Amino acid sequence: MQHGQHDGWKRRDFLGAATLLALALGIPAAAASLTRIDKDEMPSSRQRVMMKAVSQIVIPRTDTPGAGDVGAGDFVILSLAHGLENARKPLKDGAAFARFLRTDGSVRHVAWLEKELDARAGGDFLAQAPAKQLALVTQLDAEAFAARDSESPWKAIKALILTGYYTSEAGASQELRYEPVPGRFDPDLPLTPDFKAISNDWTAIDFG
Repeated sequence: MQHGQHDGWKRRDFLGAATLLALALGIPAAAASLTRIDKDEMPSSRQRVMMKAVSQIVIPRTDTPGAGDVGAGDFVILSLAHGLENARKPLKDGAAFARFLRTDGSVRHVAWLEKELDARAGGDFLAQAPAKQLALVTQLDAEAFAARDSESPWKAIKALILTGYYTSEAGASQELRYEPVPGRFDPDLPLTPDFKAISNDWTAIDFG
């Protein structure tokens, strides 16, 4: 998603309490290693390129690196394989994703996303112009969140892109603000256009 487009997502629109949850996981995006994945979960080269591109669409490069730039794509692949965001939990109704289900009833998110985006593109998603890719991902996102109880695999993918980005060096200390030494308590602060949330402010995190 390109910075400044009215029909795209604004980067800070994604910054909610849940996006910082993975700080507790100890696996920042830059440290993601696909050697930690079982052989049957290993993505293809094309899937890695796709996930990097999709991550960059969700959080594009502006004055700070985008999610694709910091390695969020591989972080998502690794996290999905290990079941973060309930990725290895069997779906209640997996009929719509039958061709992508494992024997335990959980969905193969990366394979699903690859086929889903290619189908929406009418061929090769990666061969589309950036504006077209943005439109396709925006449409997928809107449909996935239209119903609160939707089991769309996109929800976990998107959540992990955000997690990977905001636990990276760029996300945690450039896009957000890192203050290792707490300052005084101010109950009422002016909200200015250049305000950045504090990445290590655990008091603001709702773990649900």
